[in-house]
Amino acid sequence: MLVKKFLSGPIGTNCYLIINDVTKEAVVVDPASCPIHLQECVEREKITIKAILLTHAHYDHILGIEDVIDHYGEMPVYVHENDRVMLENSDINMSCNVGYPYEYHRAETVRDGQILNLIGHEIKVLHTPGHTPGGVCYYIASEGVLISGDTLFAGSVGRTDFPGGSFMDLIRSIREKLLVLPDDTHVYPGHMDSTSILSEKQNNPFI
Repeated sequence: MLVKKFLSGPIGTNCYLIINDVTKEAVVVDPASCPIHLQECVEREKITIKAILLTHAHYDHILGIEDVIDHYGEMPVYVHENDRVMLENSDINMSCNVGYPYEYHRAETVRDGQILNLIGHEIKVLHTPGHTPGGVCYYIASEGVLISGDTLFAGSVGRTDFPGGSFMDLIRSIREKLLVLPDDTHVYPGHMDSTSILSEKQNNPFI
């Protein structure tokens, strides 16, 4: 498996391609846009995109959904059931606040513990509320990979001052769902650099 990061959207969100390097099938995580460097990678590596995974529904993680679909065809878009209303309302997802009102109404909802069988891998949904009510991380145990969205960052955690946020819920989510993962799990967050579970246990001042 390959995980490739592409900065995208108005504030430089980490958009990821998770690629099966044998079949060349991939999923896109949190497309804030469909940046040209992602398109070039897809074309160069002859990748087939099979789905879009959303860690949560804030504007800076969703604005590129339609662009990805326009380029690569209809595909399922997954969001946690508690963030669906946010995805479908441009006031709640705050896209109105930045001058790009955006809503998406065709998403499929996921729940905690659900396994998505995509691109030849089992991708487990970990519901980690706190940044948003429906925030999730995606865990691929066979590869030791965690896509943490805006739940856990390198040396930090997600903001909780937006509507629906809760610092207590966020810290509980991290401690109960993420810190129990193997220490060598690679963590790919929604912003900034990648990290590991062990590094966050040792160095993150919030946890």
